[in-house]
Amino acid sequence: MLFLDADRIFSVMSPADAVNALSSALVAGFDPADDLSRVVNPIDKGQLLLMPSEVGTGIGIEVMTLGRDNPERGLPVIQGSYLMFDGDTLAPTAVLDGAALTTLRTPAVSVAGIRPALERFDGPLRLVVFGTGPQGTSHVDTLADVVSEPFADVTFVSRAPENVGDDVISRGSVVAAGSPELDAVLTRADVVVCATPAEEPLFSADAVCRDVVVIAMGSHSPDAREVPGALMDRAQVVVEDVETALREAGDVVLAIADGDLSRDDLLLMKDVVRGDAELDPSRPLVFKTVGMPWQDLAVAQVVLERATR
Repeated sequence: MLFLDADRIFSVMSPADAVNALSSALVAGFDPADDLSRVVNPIDKGQLLLMPSEVGTGIGIEVMTLGRDNPERGLPVIQGSYLMFDGDTLAPTAVLDGAALTTLRTPAVSVAGIRPALERFDGPLRLVVFGTGPQGTSHVDTLADVVSEPFADVTFVSRAPENVGDDVISRGSVVAAGSPELDAVLTRADVVVCATPAEEPLFSADAVCRDVVVIAMGSHSPDAREVPGALMDRAQVVVEDVETALREAGDVVLAIADGDLSRDDLLLMKDVVRGDAELDPSRPLVFKTVGMPWQDLAVAQVVLERATR
Protein backbone atom coordinates (compact mmCIF):
# COMPACT_ATOMS: atom_id res chain seq x y z
CA MET A 1 0.00 0.00 0.00
CA LEU A 2 0.99 3.58 -0.58
CA PHE A 3 1.95 5.51 2.56
CA LEU A 4 1.70 9.30 2.61
CA ASP A 5 3.47 11.01 5.49
CA ALA A 6 2.83 14.52 6.74
CA ASP A 7 5.38 16.16 4.46
CA ARG A 8 3.88 14.53 1.38
CA ILE A 9 0.34 15.49 2.38
CA PHE A 10 1.24 19.13 2.93
CA SER A 11 3.22 19.22 -0.32
CA VAL A 12 0.18 18.35 -2.44
CA MET A 13 -2.60 20.05 -0.46
CA SER A 14 -2.75 23.67 0.68
CA PRO A 15 -5.23 24.94 3.27
CA ALA A 16 -7.30 26.55 0.51
CA ASP A 17 -7.25 23.27 -1.42
CA ALA A 18 -8.71 21.51 1.61
CA VAL A 19 -11.48 24.11 1.87
CA ASN A 20 -12.28 23.59 -1.81
CA ALA A 21 -12.28 19.79 -1.43
CA LEU A 22 -14.91 19.97 1.30
CA SER A 23 -17.03 22.49 -0.57
CA SER A 24 -16.82 20.40 -3.75
CA ALA A 25 -18.08 17.29 -1.94
CA LEU A 26 -21.16 19.18 -0.76
CA VAL A 27 -21.79 20.90 -4.08
CA ALA A 28 -21.56 17.48 -5.78
CA GLY A 29 -24.52 16.36 -3.68
CA PHE A 30 -23.12 14.66 -0.58
CA ASP A 31 -25.42 15.04 2.42
CA PRO A 32 -23.66 14.94 5.83
CA ALA A 33 -26.84 13.43 7.29
CA ASP A 34 -25.94 10.24 5.37
CA ASP A 35 -22.48 9.97 6.91
CA LEU A 36 -21.44 6.85 8.81
CA SER A 37 -21.30 7.04 12.59
CA ARG A 38 -18.20 8.11 14.44
CA VAL A 39 -17.32 5.93 17.42
CA VAL A 40 -15.54 7.42 20.43
CA ASN A 41 -14.23 4.87 22.90
CA PRO A 42 -12.84 5.90 26.29
CA ILE A 43 -9.58 4.12 27.06
CA ASP A 44 -7.20 4.23 29.99
CA LYS A 45 -5.01 7.07 28.74
CA GLY A 46 -7.56 9.01 26.70
CA GLN A 47 -9.82 8.19 23.77
CA LEU A 48 -9.81 5.93 20.71
CA LEU A 49 -11.76 7.36 17.75
CA LEU A 50 -12.98 5.42 14.73
CA MET A 51 -14.25 7.60 11.88
CA PRO A 52 -15.53 5.64 8.83
CA SER A 53 -17.11 7.24 5.78
CA GLU A 54 -18.20 6.73 2.19
CA VAL A 55 -18.31 9.75 -0.10
CA GLY A 56 -19.00 9.08 -3.78
CA THR A 57 -16.63 6.32 -4.81
CA GLY A 58 -14.34 6.93 -1.84
CA ILE A 59 -14.22 4.74 1.25
CA GLY A 60 -12.02 5.29 4.27
CA ILE A 61 -11.65 5.15 8.01
CA GLU A 62 -9.57 7.21 10.37
CA VAL A 63 -8.26 5.61 13.54
CA MET A 64 -7.10 8.23 16.01
CA THR A 65 -6.02 8.41 19.61
CA LEU A 66 -6.34 11.39 21.94
CA GLY A 67 -3.71 11.12 24.65
CA ARG A 68 -4.60 13.39 27.53
CA ASP A 69 -1.13 13.16 29.14
CA ASN A 70 0.82 13.64 25.93
CA PRO A 71 1.43 17.40 26.25
CA GLU A 72 3.38 16.73 29.45
CA ARG A 73 5.52 14.28 27.47
CA GLY A 74 6.09 16.70 24.64
CA LEU A 75 3.93 14.55 22.33
CA PRO A 76 0.91 15.48 20.17
CA VAL A 77 -2.52 15.00 21.72
CA ILE A 78 -3.88 13.62 18.43
CA GLN A 79 -2.15 10.75 16.65
CA GLY A 80 -3.35 8.15 14.17
CA SER A 81 -3.69 6.97 10.59
CA TYR A 82 -6.19 7.17 7.75
CA LEU A 83 -6.84 3.97 5.75
CA MET A 84 -8.36 4.23 2.28
CA PHE A 85 -10.01 1.48 0.21
CA ASP A 86 -10.77 0.93 -3.45
CA GLY A 87 -14.39 1.82 -4.14
CA ASP A 88 -15.01 -1.26 -6.31
CA THR A 89 -12.95 -4.07 -4.80
CA LEU A 90 -12.85 -2.67 -1.23
CA ALA A 91 -9.16 -3.53 -1.13
CA PRO A 92 -6.99 -1.23 1.01
CA THR A 93 -5.05 1.20 -1.18
CA ALA A 94 -3.31 3.79 0.99
CA VAL A 95 -2.46 4.93 4.49
CA LEU A 96 -2.20 8.63 5.28
CA ASP A 97 -0.78 10.34 8.33
CA GLY A 98 -3.93 10.98 10.37
CA ALA A 99 -2.66 13.92 12.39
CA ALA A 100 -1.60 15.80 9.25
CA LEU A 101 -4.94 15.11 7.63
CA THR A 102 -6.78 16.38 10.72
CA THR A 103 -4.58 19.49 10.81
CA LEU A 104 -5.70 20.30 7.28
CA ARG A 105 -9.31 19.21 7.60
CA THR A 106 -10.39 20.87 10.84
CA PRO A 107 -9.83 24.54 9.96
CA ALA A 108 -10.89 23.83 6.37
CA VAL A 109 -14.32 22.76 7.63
CA SER A 110 -14.63 25.97 9.63
CA VAL A 111 -13.68 28.18 6.71
CA ALA A 112 -15.82 26.30 4.18
CA GLY A 113 -18.82 26.79 6.45
CA ILE A 114 -18.41 30.55 6.80
CA ARG A 115 -16.78 31.52 3.49
CA PRO A 116 -20.00 32.80 1.88
CA ALA A 117 -20.55 35.08 4.88
CA LEU A 118 -17.15 36.73 4.46
CA GLU A 119 -18.58 38.61 1.47
CA ARG A 120 -20.35 40.92 3.94
CA PHE A 121 -17.05 42.57 4.86
CA ASP A 122 -15.35 45.27 2.81
CA GLY A 123 -11.60 45.41 3.08
CA PRO A 124 -9.11 43.38 5.14
CA LEU A 125 -10.52 41.23 7.94
CA ARG A 126 -9.97 41.77 11.64
CA LEU A 127 -9.61 38.45 13.49
CA VAL A 128 -9.83 37.52 17.16
CA VAL A 129 -8.75 33.98 18.02
CA PHE A 130 -9.49 32.37 21.37
CA GLY A 131 -6.87 29.65 21.77
CA THR A 132 -3.15 29.65 21.06
CA GLY A 133 -2.73 25.96 20.23
CA PRO A 134 -2.31 24.34 16.80
CA GLN A 135 -5.98 24.81 15.90
CA GLY A 136 -5.86 28.52 16.70
CA THR A 137 -2.88 29.11 14.43
CA SER A 138 -4.12 26.76 11.69
CA HIS A 139 -7.44 28.61 11.50
CA VAL A 140 -5.53 31.84 10.90
CA ASP A 141 -3.42 30.18 8.20
CA THR A 142 -6.44 28.67 6.45
CA LEU A 143 -8.36 31.95 6.44
CA ALA A 144 -5.25 33.72 5.15
CA ASP A 145 -5.01 31.22 2.29
CA VAL A 146 -8.63 31.82 1.28
CA VAL A 147 -9.17 35.58 1.54
CA SER A 148 -7.81 37.92 -1.11
CA GLU A 149 -6.21 40.55 1.14
CA PRO A 150 -3.85 40.38 4.13
CA PHE A 151 -5.59 40.72 7.48
CA ALA A 152 -6.03 44.14 9.03
CA ASP A 153 -5.04 42.59 12.34
CA VAL A 154 -4.99 39.26 14.18
CA THR A 155 -5.35 39.06 17.95
CA PHE A 156 -4.91 35.85 19.94
CA VAL A 157 -6.52 35.55 23.37
CA SER A 158 -4.66 33.60 26.04
CA ARG A 159 -5.08 32.95 29.74
CA ALA A 160 -1.27 33.05 30.03
CA PRO A 161 0.14 35.43 27.41
CA GLU A 162 3.61 35.11 28.90
CA ASN A 163 3.71 31.45 27.83
CA VAL A 164 2.70 31.97 24.21
CA GLY A 165 5.22 30.68 21.68
CA ASP A 166 6.77 32.22 18.59
CA ASP A 167 4.35 30.38 16.29
CA VAL A 168 1.57 32.56 17.72
CA ILE A 169 3.54 35.80 18.06
CA SER A 170 4.63 35.59 14.42
CA ARG A 171 0.98 35.60 13.34
CA GLY A 172 -0.47 38.38 15.47
CA SER A 173 -0.66 40.16 18.80
CA VAL A 174 -1.67 38.53 22.08
CA VAL A 175 -4.00 39.83 24.78
CA ALA A 176 -4.99 38.33 28.10
CA ALA A 177 -8.41 36.77 28.57
CA GLY A 178 -10.71 39.10 30.50
CA SER A 179 -8.55 42.17 29.87
CA PRO A 180 -9.69 45.64 28.71
CA GLU A 181 -7.57 45.08 25.60
CA LEU A 182 -9.74 42.10 24.72
CA ASP A 183 -12.91 44.15 25.02
CA ALA A 184 -11.47 46.69 22.60
CA VAL A 185 -10.52 44.20 19.88
CA LEU A 186 -13.76 42.22 20.17
CA THR A 187 -15.90 45.27 19.44
CA ARG A 188 -14.27 45.68 16.02
CA ALA A 189 -13.67 42.02 15.10
CA ASP A 190 -15.08 40.73 11.83
CA VAL A 191 -14.33 37.08 12.57
CA VAL A 192 -14.01 35.42 15.99
CA VAL A 193 -12.52 31.92 16.20
CA CYS A 194 -13.20 29.86 19.32
CA ALA A 195 -10.67 27.04 19.50
CA THR A 196 -10.48 26.19 23.20
CA PRO A 197 -11.58 23.43 25.58
CA ALA A 198 -13.71 25.96 27.48
CA GLU A 199 -16.93 24.79 29.10
CA GLU A 200 -18.36 28.28 29.64
CA PRO A 201 -18.78 31.19 27.18
CA LEU A 202 -15.56 32.98 26.32
CA PHE A 203 -17.13 36.42 25.87
CA SER A 204 -20.43 38.22 26.35
CA ALA A 205 -22.96 38.61 23.56
CA ASP A 206 -22.81 42.39 23.67
CA ALA A 207 -19.01 42.41 23.28
CA VAL A 208 -19.14 41.72 19.52
CA CYS A 209 -20.54 43.70 16.60
CA ARG A 210 -23.92 42.98 15.03
CA ASP A 211 -22.53 41.35 11.84
CA VAL A 212 -19.70 39.32 13.38
CA VAL A 213 -18.93 35.85 12.02
CA VAL A 214 -18.08 33.33 14.75
CA ILE A 215 -16.45 29.92 14.33
CA ALA A 216 -17.07 27.73 17.38
CA MET A 217 -15.09 24.50 17.08
CA GLY A 218 -13.35 23.90 20.39
CA SER A 219 -16.01 22.14 22.47
CA HIS A 220 -17.26 18.68 21.47
CA SER A 221 -19.57 17.65 24.28
CA PRO A 222 -23.24 18.49 24.93
CA ASP A 223 -22.49 20.16 28.26
CA ALA A 224 -19.75 22.59 27.17
CA ARG A 225 -19.95 25.76 25.13
CA GLU A 226 -17.76 28.64 24.01
CA VAL A 227 -20.47 31.00 22.71
CA PRO A 228 -23.07 32.72 24.94
CA GLY A 229 -26.71 31.80 24.48
CA ALA A 230 -27.67 35.45 24.02
CA LEU A 231 -25.54 35.57 20.88
CA MET A 232 -27.04 32.33 19.57
CA ASP A 233 -30.44 33.95 20.12
CA ARG A 234 -29.82 36.78 17.67
CA ALA A 235 -27.50 34.94 15.27
CA GLN A 236 -28.02 32.69 12.29
CA VAL A 237 -26.58 29.37 13.49
CA VAL A 238 -25.03 26.92 11.03
CA VAL A 239 -24.27 23.26 11.81
CA GLU A 240 -22.85 20.37 9.80
CA ASP A 241 -25.82 18.12 10.55
CA VAL A 242 -28.77 18.69 12.86
CA GLU A 243 -28.76 15.31 14.58
CA THR A 244 -25.00 15.43 15.12
CA ALA A 245 -25.27 18.93 16.58
CA LEU A 246 -28.09 17.94 18.92
CA ARG A 247 -25.97 15.05 20.14
CA GLU A 248 -22.52 16.65 20.43
CA ALA A 249 -22.60 20.45 20.10
CA GLY A 250 -22.96 21.99 23.54
CA ASP A 251 -23.25 25.49 22.11
CA VAL A 252 -26.41 24.34 20.34
CA VAL A 253 -27.74 21.92 22.96
CA LEU A 254 -27.45 24.38 25.84
CA ALA A 255 -28.85 27.30 23.84
CA ILE A 256 -31.91 25.22 22.97
CA ALA A 257 -32.29 24.12 26.60
CA ASP A 258 -32.17 27.77 27.71
CA GLY A 259 -34.75 28.85 25.14
CA ASP A 260 -32.28 30.94 23.12
CA LEU A 261 -32.47 28.72 20.04
CA SER A 262 -34.70 26.10 18.47
CA ARG A 263 -34.00 23.15 16.22
CA ASP A 264 -35.94 24.84 13.42
CA ASP A 265 -33.58 27.83 13.57
CA LEU A 266 -30.55 25.78 12.51
CA LEU A 267 -29.08 26.23 9.05
CA LEU A 268 -27.17 23.41 7.36
CA MET A 269 -23.59 23.75 6.19
CA LYS A 270 -24.47 22.10 2.86
CA ASP A 271 -27.10 24.76 2.17
CA VAL A 272 -24.72 27.59 3.04
CA VAL A 273 -21.97 26.18 0.83
CA ARG A 274 -24.36 25.52 -2.07
CA GLY A 275 -25.89 28.98 -1.79
CA ASP A 276 -29.31 27.61 -0.86
CA ALA A 277 -29.44 29.31 2.56
CA GLU A 278 -30.30 32.99 2.74
CA LEU A 279 -27.74 34.70 4.94
CA ASP A 280 -28.64 38.00 6.58
CA PRO A 281 -25.57 40.27 6.58
CA SER A 282 -27.07 42.40 9.35
CA ARG A 283 -27.10 39.48 11.82
CA PRO A 284 -24.24 37.57 13.44
CA LEU A 285 -23.40 34.21 11.92
CA VAL A 286 -22.25 31.36 14.18
CA PHE A 287 -20.90 28.15 12.66
CA LYS A 288 -20.82 25.39 15.26
CA THR A 289 -18.69 22.51 14.02
CA VAL A 290 -17.88 19.27 15.83
CA GLY A 291 -16.19 17.40 12.97
CA MET A 292 -17.60 14.46 11.00
CA PRO A 293 -15.99 11.46 9.23
CA TRP A 294 -16.92 12.57 5.69
CA GLN A 295 -14.69 15.58 6.01
CA ASP A 296 -11.48 13.57 6.42
CA LEU A 297 -12.41 11.39 3.46
CA ALA A 298 -13.23 14.32 1.20
CA VAL A 299 -9.79 15.81 1.83
CA ALA A 300 -8.01 12.43 1.72
CA GLN A 301 -9.47 11.64 -1.70
CA VAL A 302 -7.97 14.78 -3.21
CA VAL A 303 -4.65 14.22 -1.43
CA LEU A 304 -4.41 10.69 -2.81
CA GLU A 305 -5.40 11.79 -6.32
CA ARG A 306 -2.71 14.44 -6.41
CA ALA A 307 -0.04 12.27 -4.82
CA THR A 308 -0.48 9.52 -7.42
CA ARG A 309 -0.57 11.65 -10.59
